[in-house]
Amino acid sequence: MLESFETLLQKAEVAHGHMCAGQILGVRMSLLGLHSLGIENPLGADRKRLVAYVEIDRCATDAIGMVTGCRLGKRTLKFRDWGKMAATFVDLSKDAGVRIVALENSRDLARQLHPEIESKSHQQMLAYRELSDDQLFRLERVRVPVHPSELPGYKADRVVCARCGEGINFGRFEEVGGQRLCLSCAHPELCYWTSL
Repeated sequence: MLESFETLLQKAEVAHGHMCAGQILGVRMSLLGLHSLGIENPLGADRKRLVAYVEIDRCATDAIGMVTGCRLGKRTLKFRDWGKMAATFVDLSKDAGVRIVALENSRDLARQLHPEIESKSHQQMLAYRELSDDQLFRLERVRVPVHPSELPGYKADRVVCARCGEGINFGRFEEVGGQRLCLSCAHPELCYWTSL
C-alpha cells in the first residue's frame, strides 16, 4: 500500500538530500502514474509489474525512483536523456502505460497563486502541493513495447570487445569489419571521455 503524500515527500527529501520543487513534482507524477495504472504496492506485491522511463536527469527522477521502487540497477528505471520533465510508467502485466509531462505553465500558475512569496522556488514548492493534477500535468495513455533484453533478470552471453578487451553485457555491441566492438570503440566520437 502506498504511503501518504507527506510521508513520501519526507522520504524523497532524505533520498535526494534536500526538498525542492522537482521532488514534489516527482512524487506527484509517480502517484498519478501508479494510480492511473492501478498499481497499489510498487514496493511490495506489484514490484515486478512496473518499469519507469524518465526523460530528465534532475531532482524529480530521484523522487520517482523512491516512490516507485524502480532503479537503474534493477533494470526497472530507464533513462532517456531528452531534457523533458516527463516520465512514463509501464505496467508489464497489462501491456499498458501512461506518459506524464509537467506542464510549462505550472510556473506561471505558481506565481499567480502565491504572488506574496518572493522566491520562485518557494512559490513553486507551495503551489505544486496545492495545484490539481490537471493543472500540473498532461497524462497520455501509451503502449511501450519493452524488449525482453530490457527486462529485469534478462540473461545474455557476455562478449569481449575486439579492440579494448572490455566485457560487454546485454548485446550492447556492434559488428564492425567482422569484429564485435563495444559502443565506445565503434563510435569514439560519441564517447564521453578521452584517454590521456
